[in-house]
Amino acid sequence: MEAARQSQSSPPDATPSIREGLWKFACSWGPALLAGLAFRLWILKKLFLVTGDSLIYGELAKSLLHGHYSRMLVEGTAVPSMIRLPGYPFYLAVCFRLFGIDNYFAPVLIQIALELLGCFLLADFAARVAPSGLAAGTRRTTLWLAALCPFTASFSVGPLAEPLTLFSLALVMWAMARFTDEPRWSSALWFTFAITYAALLRPDGALAAVAFAPALLAGAWRGRGTARMQVARLMRIATVCALLALAPFVAWTWRNWSVFHVFQPLAPRFANDPGEDPNMGWEHWVKTWCLDWSSTYDVYWNVPDDSLDVSKLPSRAFDSPAQFTETAQLAAEYNSHNYELTPAIDARFEHLAQQRISTNPLRYYVWLPLGRLADMWLRPRVENLNIDRDWWVYAHHRAETRFSIFYAGLNLFYLVLAGVGILLRPRFWKSLLAYMLLRSALLLTVEAPETRYTIECFPMLFVFAGIGFYWVIVRVCLSVLKVKASDGNG
Repeated sequence: MEAARQSQSSPPDATPSIREGLWKFACSWGPALLAGLAFRLWILKKLFLVTGDSLIYGELAKSLLHGHYSRMLVEGTAVPSMIRLPGYPFYLAVCFRLFGIDNYFAPVLIQIALELLGCFLLADFAARVAPSGLAAGTRRTTLWLAALCPFTASFSVGPLAEPLTLFSLALVMWAMARFTDEPRWSSALWFTFAITYAALLRPDGALAAVAFAPALLAGAWRGRGTARMQVARLMRIATVCALLALAPFVAWTWRNWSVFHVFQPLAPRFANDPGEDPNMGWEHWVKTWCLDWSSTYDVYWNVPDDSLDVSKLPSRAFDSPAQFTETAQLAAEYNSHNYELTPAIDARFEHLAQQRISTNPLRYYVWLPLGRLADMWLRPRVENLNIDRDWWVYAHHRAETRFSIFYAGLNLFYLVLAGVGILLRPRFWKSLLAYMLLRSALLLTVEAPETRYTIECFPMLFVFAGIGFYWVIVRVCLSVLKVKASDGNG
């Protein structure tokens, strides 16, 4: 009797099951995650650099540690700013507090860990939404495709908002699937945190809420958890999460109204503070000819504050010899004014822009926007590597040309696999595709293309590509077995 009582009161030993679970995790997930970590650390050693936007984020982060949100002028004066949303500066401020001011290396290491965690979440999400019979294999293919993708890995090693955006999007999708499978507060809160932080990192992060929030509510309504969930509880969760998601933007909007007396719930379209001229004449003129990243780097980024070299303008920037002469004179005047884009010079750029728009409106409103979008999706993603911008000139650098062509092929490989995955119509495929289409539609409005603008679509591409890749593997294996079977029968 005593022995029986002891056996009933003593809990079963959970150690073997825990060890078994850890061993299974290490065997299933460990190799891909370790390979992804080694790959990112190697890239970190080669490409770590703090410049440009990273320094702007760092300025804002250091000002937060002193209780305000400001940029530093040349003479050392702090001025309030709203050119960047506070999501990434807050992250850097916490890291500066913990690891030291201007220590950008520690935040990058954390970003690498979070981005790999995002790969893990994407793999689990892909397994949850994959068509019947593809779940287990899809988990592995998605993880490997995400962990070893050089395009996202190269962004994880820079102090920029993109890595945290990729993690946030992965968390959004993972939480969405968990909530629709079993509606719990924890999943709803993770989803709310992810869509909120994605929008606090970049204004276009708000597209995550537009694409995924309706799918989450509709999935919870129709999904497996509906029978166990009352409508009142669903509405209560939705209300609480909506309030939590809006709270940071209410605070940000109020701050901008109090400081600048403007209504600005996100960040300005042209990253300008109130009182700063967005130079719309220049922006409109650039939009009449800019088509690829080389023009963005060689021309668009230089103005204002640096020289405008007419020789770097492509032939499509001029409709006639007279227009070339006028543009050259305008560039010379701008350069002679210490690279200052004065209102008078900007007005002349606007005049040029209107001339070109009236001459060929289809070019401005249709062909160039579509061309820029194609450039952002299909161009070799080598802009943050140590490769010349004119990589296509084979005579100048043969190895770099071959590598860039390989990169373009690898990018196309991911897109083709994703296309296969879309055709298989996994669960939530409409929401994932909606995000990609919404983002592409937004990118039709940009003046100067950068391939990094499409990198936020890669979490969705990984899911589709993982499903498509495993389906292709299954189909190939079945075809081989059928051939062997027919040979054996013969």
